[in-house]
Amino acid sequence: MDKEQLEMFRRQLQQKKQEIMAEAGKTMTEMTDQTTNVPDPNDRATLESGRSFELRIRDRERRLLVKIDEAIGRIDEGTYGICEDCGEEIGIKRLEARPVTTLCIDCKTLQETREKSVGQ
Repeated sequence: MDKEQLEMFRRQLQQKKQEIMAEAGKTMTEMTDQTTNVPDPNDRATLESGRSFELRIRDRERRLLVKIDEAIGRIDEGTYGICEDCGEEIGIKRLEARPVTTLCIDCKTLQETREKSVGQ
């Protein structure tokens, strides 16, 4: 992979990280501003359900932030785009679809197949 492609992925990862951080800040502001007392149990349940859903989304994004930082670290180290299982290059199309990936499509397919066979 050439330097131009690596920089494109770096920018893409940094932009995604900024978007996630902005959304997290927005969520925190909204949740701290919502100090209203909702007397109706149905309305309160709806509000709590929405908060719970929002927190689950933020938790998934928190885990994605860790993967983004790791991917940026791999770019810095020169190992970005190399499969951690087989050592082959990960295809550009796969990296475009999932820039935080650490496995080529063959190794990922094999991993998913193993997981399915153990899970049954």
